[in-house]
Parts: sequence; C-alpha cells; structure tokens
Amino acid sequence: MLRRSPVVPSLLLLGAAVLLAGCNDASVASAPPPVPPEVSVVTVKASPRAIIRELPGRIAPLRVAEVRPRASGIIVERTFQQGGRVNAGDALYQIDPKPFEVELQAAEAALAKADAVKEQAAQHARRIGILATTQAASQATNETAIAALRQAEADVAGRNADVARARLNLGYATIRAPISGIIGAALLSEGALVVQNEAASLATIQQLDSVYADFTQSVSELNRLRRDFERGDLDRVAPDAAKVRLLLDDDTEYPLDGRLLFSDAKVDANTGKVTLRGEFSNPKHELLPGMYVRVQIEQGRDPDALALPPQAIQRNSAGGSEVYVVTDDNRVLAQPVRTGNLVDGLWLVTEGLAPGQRVVVEGFQKFAVGDVVKPAPWKEVAQTADAPHRSAAAVHAPSPAPRTTLD
Repeated sequence: MLRRSPVVPSLLLLGAAVLLAGCNDASVASAPPPVPPEVSVVTVKASPRAIIRELPGRIAPLRVAEVRPRASGIIVERTFQQGGRVNAGDALYQIDPKPFEVELQAAEAALAKADAVKEQAAQHARRIGILATTQAASQATNETAIAALRQAEADVAGRNADVARARLNLGYATIRAPISGIIGAALLSEGALVVQNEAASLATIQQLDSVYADFTQSVSELNRLRRDFERGDLDRVAPDAAKVRLLLDDDTEYPLDGRLLFSDAKVDANTGKVTLRGEFSNPKHELLPGMYVRVQIEQGRDPDALALPPQAIQRNSAGGSEVYVVTDDNRVLAQPVRTGNLVDGLWLVTEGLAPGQRVVVEGFQKFAVGDVVKPAPWKEVAQTADAPHRSAAAVHAPSPAPRTTLD
C-alpha cells in the first residue's frame, strides 16, 4: 500500500493562498481614488473701503421748552390738544383774568389822577412864572411852583409804569407757547392754583422737525485713527463728506442722512469717551426723544483694504481669529489673521492675508487641515439679501463662533 507524502497538501495550500492574494491586489488596484470635497472660496482682493464706526446714541430734540406760569392765579381753561402741534405764541392755559383786570383799572384811575395834578401844577407854574417876570411874585415862589410841576410829572411817569405792569400781568394770565413744536401731556388741569415762576412746569414743548443724535466714542479709538492718518494707513474724508447715518433698534436704516455738528473738546473723566452730535431731518416724526439708535459715521478710507465675508473668519482653540487658505496644490491650511471692523457686511482683515490668496467661505465640515479639496468660486448673490442686516451690525457685531475641526 502506497503512503501519501505530507508535502503535497502543503503545496496545494500555498498555491491557494497565492491565488487569493493576487485577487485582492487586483481589486485594490481597480478601486477609484477618493474625490476631493468641493468647497466655496473667495480670492482676496485689495480695494478702497470706508472706515465706518458704529456708535450707540440717543435722540434729543432740537429745542425743548418747559411751559411755566409768569403770574399767580387759578387756571380756568386749557386750550391745547395734548400731543398736538402748537406754534410760538399760541394760548395754552388761561388763568382767571379778573384780578388782573381790576388791578389794571386801579392803575389807570391812579394815572388819571396824576395827570390832573400835573395839569394843575403846570398851570400854577405858568402863572407864577409870568408874575415873577414883573416882580409881582418872588423868585422863591417861582422855584416852588416849578418843583411842584416836576413832582407831578414824575408821579405821572410812575403811574404809567403801574399801568404797564398791570397790563403785563393781565397778558401773563394767558400762558402762551414759547416755541413751536409738539406739546406733551398737560400736567395741570382747570381749577389748579399756579404760582408765578414756580419750578414745576405745566407742559413741555419739543421741536421734532429736526432732531439731534448724541453719541460717544472712546478716546482710544480717536487716538488710533489719528495714528493711522499720520502713518498714511488711512485717507482722510473730505470735509463735505462728514455725514452720519442712523440705524434704528430693529436694525432698519433711517432713510435720511444727517450731518456731524461737532466733536466735544474734552474727555469724560468717568467713561473716557468723547461726545459727538449729529443733526437729522425728521419730517415724519419717526425719531422721538430718548430713542436708542446706532450712529454710523465715516471717519476715513483705507485705500488697500482686504475684506472677507463674516463666515470665512473662524476661531481657533486659543480664541484667535483664523482663516482656511487653499494653497496652489489645493491643500487647506489654517492661517491666523487679525480683523478690524465690519463694513458693508464684510470683515476687514488688517494682518495675516495677502491679495490673491484663496480663502474658504463654505464647506468647512467637509475637510480637515491638510486635506486636498476642490475649490469653487463662492456665489455671493445668495448673500446679498442679508447684506443690509450685516452692515447694520458694524462695530458691535458678535465675533464668529468657535469652530471645531472634524477629523
């Protein structure tokens, strides 16, 4: 009986393993290479842009006047509509005029008496003067008559002043509007007693056809702007371009531009800020005193500004700003940058970028740093609808949220 050699099964197993390995190599060789993920990029370009500061402010009336009584008495009538418009000189309140009418009548009666005394003194002085020329009356008598006439004339002048005062008080019985504008609530009603020149006002009138916007800027920002101008990093705005714009509390832009009136020459010791004021036309009375607004003021122009969409700016683990740059071989690298202000919906980049670099705007979740990607131009048209809202966020826009890279 023949014995089978153990070498033969071993050779068979080895051959099968070689065949299987050959099949695996063929499948690996035939697998297609991975497709690089597509990301949206923008090419950095230098262009002149305005340096616009957005500062918080409050609306103040162009003129404001508190209505106060100039005579004492009882209010018998209110003649204005609360919240309505009044013109300078319009009657607002009527104080009971009867006491002032009686005072005027008494002053006029005293004046009439003084006039009669003056007339009598004048006739007596004239007669004594004639007698004195013929030596029929002494010189002393003549001088006494002349003095009596002058006293009568002075008394008439005093009575005339009393009549004028009485008429003035009678006129003060009608309380009139000192300026034109919108009058507020009536603080007193009929039957109330008012006292001349009392501290409490009867109503408040505000001129709202034009209003002020008072806002503040830190002195450190002003100094930084001054240094940028001196270095030539910024171009100064022309004197006729000192315009300011308003953003309301709902981020809508006020349709009318204003003009910058002044910048205060002193710094508030408590806040370290300088006060500025702009004037705005307010024909529809949309801007009301005390309203919170955000004021945009153009303070200079950067001739070679680099700007990126807000979503292109990311935060690293250290809290710094960075962008993802696509190199010439389409690899993604993280690059630290320093950002400035948000102008017209774009972040200004002051350091870390150069013109011509490609920066990722969309598709961050598709890659990790060092991966090869397929860059495609970013479609900015889809973002134009949100541009006004982003522009409204200017300086006080929140920083981009931190991003965690997905492995």
